[in-house]
Amino acid sequence: MAKQKKREWLSILKLVIIALLVALFVRTFLFSPIIVDGPSMQPTLYSKDQMIVDKITYRFKEPERFDIVVFHASEQKDFIKRVIGLPGEHVMVKDDVLYINGKPVEQPFLENNGQSDSLFRVKTADFRLEDLKGNYERIPEGYIFVLGDNRHNSTDSRHDDLGLVPLDQVVGKTNIIYWPPSRMQIVE
Repeated sequence: MAKQKKREWLSILKLVIIALLVALFVRTFLFSPIIVDGPSMQPTLYSKDQMIVDKITYRFKEPERFDIVVFHASEQKDFIKRVIGLPGEHVMVKDDVLYINGKPVEQPFLENNGQSDSLFRVKTADFRLEDLKGNYERIPEGYIFVLGDNRHNSTDSRHDDLGLVPLDQVVGKTNIIYWPPSRMQIVE
């Protein structure tokens, strides 16, 4: 009887260890949770939104324009921003219009910035890639240019303390809000 109990406990212990290893694998290589911290992505994402980071997609392809990405901004902090510029491109905003390689690009996620009255919409301040940190004429290979959707309250590629984001610092793509339940959605 004691041997049978011992075997049962060993079986349970093996199952627990296997479950922990599977969970560790999934969290390390496939998906992980993240909590939005701050207003820089409003009105798309709000502070305290809980999201799932897809760590698989960018193992097989590069980020695309307007993807929402999570990246290491420092050793202690990950940021969530939107990809605006890709390697080889020139980025500029003039009179609140985004230009990629001199051509205007629509940003539907900024329409009225979540406000019903466009008088309250905050315009994106003018900038050119070459006037920012690094003085690049084009985004170099291996980097992306990111902005927060809340352009007047976002530390992003326009700021000297961040600049262009190296692709090797990108953790993954995120577009699933799972908490709070009232905000549960897939974000475009």
